[in-house]
Amino acid sequence: MTLNSKIPSGPLAEKWDKHKFESKLVNPANKRKFDIIIVGTGLAGASAAASLGELGYNVKAFCFQDSPRRAHSIAAQGGINAAKNYQNDGDSVFRLFYDTIKGGDYRAREANVYRLAQVSVNIIDQCAAQGVPFAREYGGTLANRSFGGAQVSRTFYARGQTGQQLLLGAYSALSRQVATGKVKLYSRTEMLDVVKIDGHAKGIIARDLVTGEIQSHAGHAVLLATGGYGNVFFLSTNAMGSNGSAAWRAHRKGAYFANPCYVQIHPTCIPVSGDHQSKLTLMSESLRNDGRVWVPKDAAKAKGLSAKEAAKLPESERDYYLERRYPSFGNLVPRDVAARNAKYVCDEGRGVGNTGLAVFLDFADAIKRDGEDVISQKYGNLFDMYMQITDDNPYEVPMMIYPAVHYTMGGLWVDYNLETTIPGLFALGEANFSDHGANRLGASALMQGLADGYFVIPYTIGNYIASLPLGKKVEATHPAFAEAEKEVKDRIEKLLSIKGTKTPDDFHKELGKVMWDYCGMSRTAEGLKEGKEKVREIRARFWKDVKVIGTNEEFNLTLEKALRIADFLELGELMIDDALDRNESCGGHFREEYQTEEGEALRNDEEYAYAAAWEYKGEEQPWELHKEELIFENVKLTQRSYK
Repeated sequence: MTLNSKIPSGPLAEKWDKHKFESKLVNPANKRKFDIIIVGTGLAGASAAASLGELGYNVKAFCFQDSPRRAHSIAAQGGINAAKNYQNDGDSVFRLFYDTIKGGDYRAREANVYRLAQVSVNIIDQCAAQGVPFAREYGGTLANRSFGGAQVSRTFYARGQTGQQLLLGAYSALSRQVATGKVKLYSRTEMLDVVKIDGHAKGIIARDLVTGEIQSHAGHAVLLATGGYGNVFFLSTNAMGSNGSAAWRAHRKGAYFANPCYVQIHPTCIPVSGDHQSKLTLMSESLRNDGRVWVPKDAAKAKGLSAKEAAKLPESERDYYLERRYPSFGNLVPRDVAARNAKYVCDEGRGVGNTGLAVFLDFADAIKRDGEDVISQKYGNLFDMYMQITDDNPYEVPMMIYPAVHYTMGGLWVDYNLETTIPGLFALGEANFSDHGANRLGASALMQGLADGYFVIPYTIGNYIASLPLGKKVEATHPAFAEAEKEVKDRIEKLLSIKGTKTPDDFHKELGKVMWDYCGMSRTAEGLKEGKEKVREIRARFWKDVKVIGTNEEFNLTLEKALRIADFLELGELMIDDALDRNESCGGHFREEYQTEEGEALRNDEEYAYAAAWEYKGEEQPWELHKEELIFENVKLTQRSYK
């Protein structure tokens, strides 16, 4: 199958407007004759459901939480990018586009990224009109702050609660459509499979998480806005319920999975403290605006060094290593660069704390310069959260941080319309691969989720809907639904019948350790091959020895976990295959064999300037690679430098 990205012709700055004009339209009176299913109600899903309901479509929206307000988008604290240039510091749509392409290490599709930069300016207006309480300057204009990978201030924020406030705005718009009857909301309901009729996505199979009832839902199109798959590593900054199963089920039904090895390791996470943890807590990247990252110069003084002791260490004995290595960007280098450098200094024995796997993020200079009140206004809730978790006061002593799995740039392959390789199946937000290349810049996740939901899918879905027969209802009585239901029930019954000795969490922890050790911050060909065998061995034991208590016909968290971990055990192998196939380093994919003399990522543009899209082929030979060549007409492919 040839990958047709459907990128419009013409100059980059005109592609989106041209495409909107040339896209097919659906008569307002006809929109009410079409049913659209949206899975996921975070920023991408909620904004899409609100927008499509407003347009007149009949929408069914599904989330496994008890309310859309609990979607993991709420945890994106630091801000949202937009090329407004309020600071008059040289920003522009093209600069945001360029920074995003460069930040993604030249592994993203130009047309999609430029469109994202274009619509970013509208997102801020939309959200401000909804009442999102963005921070403002003294004169009333919206405030901006800096984020990694940029030398301009373009990040809009609401203290350290930006994701929460944006989600409440989208939820308000969604709730309005629920009240009008245009959106029907299904909470505590999880999608377990996609239903295809004549090759097109026409519905989903879902499980009521309270009663266990297996349900069929039919529609003319299906939108997946289900987030990323970072929890394949067990320990991550994601909510514990976050999973990749919706995307993975779609993949097994024919949707190509793109760039699965591109995983973002976030540099500012509260370090692991023991094997009792089930997740990790992120400290927003916004803290790197005012916080300075350092470790002791002397490894002997680093060993076991506490935050209280560090506050007394003289300046002459500190190594502000990001400022030293990258004078132009300093502490605001992109996440992949900051994370790798933290690993380097810890590998040298200069990591601090009890584990030696931590570095300091210090606000002493900022507090001395601006005063505690100013720092509190910017980051107060983040400081409070850190204090409650660690019992250290960041106003008095440095924070301790260390990289952790955060965001996945890979996801379902989509074309310019956000449509997957299954006609009628679309993927939005983190569930698709399209905008971030090999590394996401901070404050761009919220931007992409809202761009896809508010400003892209309302236009592009018309191309598909307008091609369908008018008035032809899709019914869940079609035999394809019964067949898909049977597959789901058989999978559930198989898990329940194993009656092994180990819990799903036991296998998840094993998988996570293997993925982190062999496919984490750095990878080698030898390690990836070893990791692949370990993942296969864990998967084989899982299907023989997992213990799933209870029944399907009840509230059963163990069954939920087992279904998701079964998918993670397959996805983990594909991630390793993708990392093994890409013989270069780029962004979040760092192969130790391919690095510059200074330890930076060394790309191979001659052979690997493509998006890797994997087709599922079956149990014996699981995947076939398809390539979407990435054409760079507007930016020059150069080795990234933040020095």
